[in-house]
Amino acid sequence: MFLVESYSVAVLMCIVTMICWGSWANTQKLASKEWRFQLFYWDYCLGVLLLTLVFAFTFGSLGTHERGFLADLRQAHGKYIGLAMLGGVIFNVANILLVAAIDIAGMAVAFPVGIGLALVIGVITTYRVDPSGNPVLLFAGVACVAAAIVLDALAYRRLPSTGQTTTVKGIVLSILCGVLMGQFFPFVAASMPPMADIATPEMVGRLTPYTALVFFALGLFLSSFIVNTLVMLKPFVGEPVPFGDYFTKGSPRLHAVGILGGAIWGVGMSFAILAGDAAGYAISYGLGQGATMVAALWGVFIWKEFAAARPGTNRLLALMFALFVIGLGLIIYAKNA
Repeated sequence: MFLVESYSVAVLMCIVTMICWGSWANTQKLASKEWRFQLFYWDYCLGVLLLTLVFAFTFGSLGTHERGFLADLRQAHGKYIGLAMLGGVIFNVANILLVAAIDIAGMAVAFPVGIGLALVIGVITTYRVDPSGNPVLLFAGVACVAAAIVLDALAYRRLPSTGQTTTVKGIVLSILCGVLMGQFFPFVAASMPPMADIATPEMVGRLTPYTALVFFALGLFLSSFIVNTLVMLKPFVGEPVPFGDYFTKGSPRLHAVGILGGAIWGVGMSFAILAGDAAGYAISYGLGQGATMVAALWGVFIWKEFAAARPGTNRLLALMFALFVIGLGLIIYAKNA
């Protein structure tokens, strides 16, 4: 199987993660013009699962480095399978809240508040499992990101106040998303050993990254039959969504857009996990969650979500982006400092 051993390669993979995690929601924005986000989400989950299976049977099975995917399945212990799947379930609940917040408040708000908060929580919780990197620089970077979240909230207050109840609901959903999103990554990381120790007797039963990713995606997919079904029956905004709409209103193009969105996110998750051993999981997760900045760029410049804001808002947004860049730079440098 393919493994990452170089820190510089790991950082490049984390940057790809950042771009993927910050860009997949564009597929939701495109699909939401024609059908509800709950229907999009079924295809999204399928896309994540398909992508991890493709990676498992290619990069995770080729070559002579340690055991391949099928061999790893045969030796996997239920405890570690459960940890990876639990990470998928927690992520799923958080992600449902995120896509609902995007639908209500837009990418430029949902991502900085939700994913920015997840970065702060996730780096702290993941660092407890895998304490890699200089803690002063790492948490200084986290503090810059936290300040950027506050600036985004201030910028959002400068938008016209029409639909105030709905927009407040979008912010609340983003906060709840961030609290949960910051919890899932340590469970997935805990299901895998350090790659240097994977063949040692005490690590028997733990999963390779590719196997962990498949079970993570399986937990995400299966739990959607509960989580997404509830959100279809009791949506945060609007009327209930009939299940039949998935088949009657979903064109091949709409289904492809949803699967593409899941595959894009899945590439990001796969790269974050594969880079985690070389970069440290706290750094890998924290850098990947720079997706907040990428998504905010899409929301501000492509979807024009702040076009109606009062004069002076652009200065707040510029400072927000600057703090994100500084914070991410500190997180990268923390590994070798």
